[in-house]
Amino acid sequence: MNRTSIIRPLFTRRARIAYRNALDAERVQRRELARLLAGGHDTVAEELFGFRNVTSYEQYRDHVKLHDYSDIRPLVERMIAGERDILWRGITRNFAQSSGTSDGKSKYVPITPDSFSRNHYAGGFDVVARYLSLYPDSRMFDGKGFILGGSFANELTLPEGVVVGDLSANLIEHINPLANMVRIPSKKIALMEDWSRKLPALVKASIGENVTNLSGVPSWFLTVLKEVLKESGTQEIHEVWPNLEVFFHGGIAFEPYREQYNHIIDPSRMRYLETYNASEGFFAVQCDIDDPGLLLLMDIGVFYEFISLDESGKESDRAVASWEVEKDRTYSLVITACNGLWRYKLGDTVTVTSVNPLKIIISGRTKHFINAFGEELMVHNADAAITATCNELGCEIANYTAAPVYAGDRTRGRHEWLIEFSKPPESLERFADTLDRRLREVNSDYDAKRTGGIFLDRLTVVKAPAGLFDRWLASTGKLGGQRKVPRLSNDRHIIESMLRLME
Repeated sequence: MNRTSIIRPLFTRRARIAYRNALDAERVQRRELARLLAGGHDTVAEELFGFRNVTSYEQYRDHVKLHDYSDIRPLVERMIAGERDILWRGITRNFAQSSGTSDGKSKYVPITPDSFSRNHYAGGFDVVARYLSLYPDSRMFDGKGFILGGSFANELTLPEGVVVGDLSANLIEHINPLANMVRIPSKKIALMEDWSRKLPALVKASIGENVTNLSGVPSWFLTVLKEVLKESGTQEIHEVWPNLEVFFHGGIAFEPYREQYNHIIDPSRMRYLETYNASEGFFAVQCDIDDPGLLLLMDIGVFYEFISLDESGKESDRAVASWEVEKDRTYSLVITACNGLWRYKLGDTVTVTSVNPLKIIISGRTKHFINAFGEELMVHNADAAITATCNELGCEIANYTAAPVYAGDRTRGRHEWLIEFSKPPESLERFADTLDRRLREVNSDYDAKRTGGIFLDRLTVVKAPAGLFDRWLASTGKLGGQRKVPRLSNDRHIIESMLRLME
């Protein structure tokens, strides 16, 4: 019996609704904002941020200022302590631990009961709905999904009943029991904290299952799949899971890893669908296979605003609503959501690729870039350049990070790249030359600074030993399936700590 064909109409109906809502952004988003304001009624946030008696977007924009995490940290700490009706109605027991802020402290993003049901799980449903609408021949529910998740922060001292950890760990812990019938691994394995023990457990739990779909971060899943091949003594993953058909991926750009996946998974039998799922919320899903644009989900507990960026990457003073954006412009994303984030600056930059329906691509992080010399190198530039370089030279990377090296008495500034290769190039110098050339092709500001060698010298590449990035993550207590090293930094704090590990 084809169970997927029986379930499919439920999902495809939802896919049509989500697409129609993206064509009607203003009406749907105004309605969503009204629901969110109702959810914040009689909370500390309503009084503190000034949206009591606000009834329209225009009033909301004028009365409530934009916030970042430092503005709400004291309120989140009160929520963790058990106080109710702070950022959102009721008591919140779950918090997603996210990457640190500029003050070096971790962020704890509230996951309210409403954000579990209205946003995160609804977003996951939308991903499957979009996939099944694109591929009527799918049989994904005839097997199981392999979901790679993180763990809880067990080292923290927390009030009874409060849990903090990766978003994925919180989602797995609270997942509908029916979903456990079509997913692996077990909760016990999925939530293991020690990655050195978790990896072999994941392999053992998955190798005999009928896996039809994968969900996770590309870099971490590649490690798992290679271990599965090693344990099974096979060269291609379809020899282990003959019915594998799709990888739902997100968290980092997939392109730098595509060729490595093609080596171990038959491209003619595998499909890939990108998602935009962050600790702060589930926002978008790839809508068409041949279009990298992600369809913004308009009716799942999030109201979106966008701050335009000028050519230097500087934010304007004013945010606009989703129905006011312009195609091909890059914006900093602002959200209001049912986890109690009010006009919250997410820290992600997105480029609008279509306004009707509204589609975006993730172009980077507002704090993950290099602009030490006016070159404005963004993550999407770096990903594109390193992908092109690897394709040209036939090499493969496992991970990378880059930072500026400032000018000395006898030297100009340059960029230093620390790269862990899974298949190293024949010549590291040729790799550096090619990467430098590719960066100049994709970023005109970098090219201008490199022209004539007046401002910037050619970049340099340091070859990292195998496992360095994992060791660095372990040293920070962040080793696991949802954690990653920032690709670009405008200072040398991260790269220096990794170079010291090499010593």
